[in-house]
Amino acid sequence: MSRAAIILAAGKGTRMKSATPKVLHKVAGRPMMAWTADLATKLGCEKTIIVVGPQFEDVHQAASDLVGEDNVCVQQSQSGTATAVQAAASVLEGFEGDVIVLYADTPLIPEDVALGAFSAISAGASIAVLGFEAADPGGYGRLILGSDGGLDRIVEAKDASPEEYCVRLCNSGVMAAPWPIMSRLLKEVKNDNAKGEYYLTDLVGLARLEGLKAAAVSCDEEDVLGVNSRVQLAEAEAVFQKRARVRFMEEGVGMIDPQTVYFSWDTQIGKDVFLEPNIVFGPSVIIEDNVSIKAFCHIEGAKVARGAVLGPYARLRPGADIGEDVRVGNFVEVKNVKMDKGSKANHLSYLGDGRIGENANIGAGTIFCNYDGFLKYQTIIGKNAFIGSNSSIVAPVSVGDGAMVGSGSVITQDVESGALAVARGRQVSKSGWATKFRETMAAKKKASKK
Repeated sequence: MSRAAIILAAGKGTRMKSATPKVLHKVAGRPMMAWTADLATKLGCEKTIIVVGPQFEDVHQAASDLVGEDNVCVQQSQSGTATAVQAAASVLEGFEGDVIVLYADTPLIPEDVALGAFSAISAGASIAVLGFEAADPGGYGRLILGSDGGLDRIVEAKDASPEEYCVRLCNSGVMAAPWPIMSRLLKEVKNDNAKGEYYLTDLVGLARLEGLKAAAVSCDEEDVLGVNSRVQLAEAEAVFQKRARVRFMEEGVGMIDPQTVYFSWDTQIGKDVFLEPNIVFGPSVIIEDNVSIKAFCHIEGAKVARGAVLGPYARLRPGADIGEDVRVGNFVEVKNVKMDKGSKANHLSYLGDGRIGENANIGAGTIFCNYDGFLKYQTIIGKNAFIGSNSSIVAPVSVGDGAMVGSGSVITQDVESGALAVARGRQVSKSGWATKFRETMAAKKKASKK
């Protein structure tokens, strides 16, 4: 059966207290709406529609980037979830397959959990709803089961009787149904409830009145954690990080203190990688096998080849390409530089925009001066080159294979292979000068106090 997804993203998100629309806030470095759109793809949906509100142009644009402008619908009247789903009807005209309703503020639904809703439809249910046993049911809608174990109706907390309010099986909001049935029942939804809204949840009761079967599909509460506030955003982040840590350790990554290591949504890590505490992976990081990353490193947009050792306190910025057996040590920052096999930068350096050849050594305090206030320039260091401590390499410049740069040099011209370049003032020593200076100044200081 063909599948489609309707993602609801029209909420105002006022509880976030942010100028950024709620659904564009990020979990693990990825906007929540993008998480949900990706889920729809994994579910095999041939069409994904995102329903947005009329007030947020940036949400509309982000939705268009994800699914195409033709699959973005605007809910002009924000009068409930049923009208939000109805806003997608024009795009699904003639569609005969199954549809799942997802939410752009519920980013961490596992693929197998969402597939459970489609499986229930395949097993004969006309409507399937994901439900969970809530630790604190509070304001959640309650899933009321019939004597046959099927889903009888969904009751919103404000409309629940005392007996219904005590039910702990709660509505996640995620619903699946064949589109011909869902679209027909949507037209029958009324707003005679405490909020005066058109509830998508009423489809269950309407289906049962027609003798159709509805099913509640069980999941864990954290699977369908919705985000409406900064606190809940942090909770969703914690759920992702917990899952990521377990997954990586099960795949062969070692960690001393997993709770202090933070991953991004797309982090890739090979086997026998060892991570010390307090490491942060930003987006677009690839770590190959047998890499050791010491404490307090921050890595983003970088690739690290097998056998490399990073840190402690190393920072890899976008474009850092760390080769096999490379060493990037404490307080070294690398940005848009390819470091070839066996090269080293062990201490206190900034390496920006360039390339470092095999087995080259970058001394402590070295700076690639890559920016003139307007443009960025490249620094090329040849293989087996040696850059002395406290050197400034003013790009664009090349240091040839096997060349050496004397400590404290400011290099502004190319250095040929095998050469020694020294660019610093000649040392001058004046015998007795310091002693005379101290005597003179001490006398002046004493005189000034009289």
